[in-house]
Formats: sequence, C-alpha cells, structure tokens
Amino acid sequence: MTRRSPLRALAALLATTALGAALAGGPPAAAADLGPVASAAASAAQESGVGPRLTSFPAALLLSNLLPDLDPPGANDWACRPSAAHPRPVVLVHGTVENRYDNWAQMAPDLAAAGYCVFALDYGSYTRTPYRGLSDIAASAQELSAYVDRVLAATGAAEVDLVGHSQGGMMPRYYLRFLGGADKVDQLIGLSSSNYGTTFFGVLPLVAALPGGEGLVGLAAPAIPQQRQGSDFLARLNQGGDTVPGVRYTVIQTLFDNVVTPYRNAFLKDPGVTNILLQSRCPLDQSDHLSISYSPNVVRLVKNRLDPSTARPLCVYSPPLL
Repeated sequence: MTRRSPLRALAALLATTALGAALAGGPPAAAADLGPVASAAASAAQESGVGPRLTSFPAALLLSNLLPDLDPPGANDWACRPSAAHPRPVVLVHGTVENRYDNWAQMAPDLAAAGYCVFALDYGSYTRTPYRGLSDIAASAQELSAYVDRVLAATGAAEVDLVGHSQGGMMPRYYLRFLGGADKVDQLIGLSSSNYGTTFFGVLPLVAALPGGEGLVGLAAPAIPQQRQGSDFLARLNQGGDTVPGVRYTVIQTLFDNVVTPYRNAFLKDPGVTNILLQSRCPLDQSDHLSISYSPNVVRLVKNRLDPSTARPLCVYSPPLL
C-alpha cells in the first residue's frame, strides 16, 4: 500500500487552514454568498444554533467559520436520558484547531440516531473564532472534567464514554490520569490520537531546535509544542504506562495520517489496549487525519466499540481530504 507524499499531505492541511483563515471573522450574512441551498442551511443553523448533518470536513469547516458556535446535530440535548441499551452518554472531544461542529457534524447525528445521548464540547479557545483546542492541554483537561461532571449531573448516568480526535483522543488521558476521570469514564476511543506526539514531517523538531522557537509558538498555541514527539508534557503523561486501570482504551488510526507522524505514534502501548489500523479493516478507506472522523467505516468501528452487541463489518471507499 503506497503512502502519500509529505508534500501532498502538507498541502492538504495548509489548503484547509487557508480556507478557514480566509473566512474567519466573516459575518453570518456571508452565508448568502454560498448559493441558495447552502445559504438556506446556514440561515437555519444561525437561527437554531444547530448545524446540519454534513459528510465532509471542509463543508463543516466552512459553515463553522461563518457560525463559530454551532452544535452538531443530535448533540447537547440536555434533556436526553440514556436508555437501558445505551446507558452511558457519549462525549465527543474535538482536536487541535477544530471545534465541536466541524469535527463531529457527521459522527454526532449518526450516534444519536443509533440511540445514544451525545454531547460535544469546545475547549482550549481564546476567542470566538472556530479554531479551538489551542491552549495548555492540562487546562483543557480541566474544561473536559467540568463538562463531564455537567453531563453526568444532567443525565443521571454513572459514567460516560469518550470519543476524541487527534488532541481530543490524547488530552482525555490527562483527565483520566491526573484529574480523577477514571472513576467517571468507561472507555476512551481515540481517532488519530496524538498519544506519542508528532514530528509533523520534521517541522516540530525544527521549531524546537530554534532558539525560542517553541516559546514563540507556545505564546499563541501552547498545545502545539506540547504535542511534539518527545515533549515534556507527553513524557509526563506517558511515564510509567499510558493507561489507567478501570478504563477501556481503543485507538483507530489511518495509515495516511498527515498530521500525527509517524502514524504509529497514535497507538498506545499498554496491555489490554485495542489498536486498530483502519486499512487492516478496510483497505478501501483512504482517510487522512482531517477526514477520519467523517469516514463511514470509522463511524461503524466507533459504534462497534461502544456496543459490541450491535457490531458488524463495513468497508466502503472513503476519500482523503484532498
């Protein structure tokens, strides 16, 4: 199986970021420039505060730039009460430079349609732009802790399940290990998690080697240097083992990850962890880092892990971002 070139991967990431940056701060009225169908969807989302179900990250990114505080459909119904079949609410945790809508515009409604109480938070934000998950990871874990407590109080559940993407699959491990989260979480399912950090094709080590390089980046986005492979933050998080007793761990990773590099840095090492290479289950799946949460195969794998009694295979073609 041929991996894509780092240049193409970097181009995909920069193109998506540039699209968002060009739109960031634009008024909701700019939705009228999207065409009549998209404009109507954006107007409805603006009125309700809930975005439509979308099946691609770029489309969700576009809408969240226009309306940065959208809930994904099916999520954050604080009147939801878990059923006997699905007694644990599912909390979705977005990744770095993402938000609760653009990361989960497909996963959230699909899980809600399967009968789960679904919740999704934003964390690590300095402003009202849609680019979140940037602040100190330990502080973001505190935000997750407070949010889980709110979900448990509202639903009456004893525990939640966590599903996270990128930093959102790694940051909850800080909550589990250092903030008492292990007593409130049954399982953590991570998608392309930055568990052992990333070199980002050598860019982050280069920044670390420059005098004051990480300090400068850390002024705006501490979470980025904290996710460098070998960072002090990750060394502390993984010291003495990367799991805690009483919590089930699953990592789903794609061979074509173009942000967490090398891709195997996503996998956990302790016994009892379920590490899944996506292409070993579905060779047709070409998902990369930013598209993995929109893969129908990954949604199916998440459902299988949440409730093994309903597990079934699925393998359909799923494209990369670009």
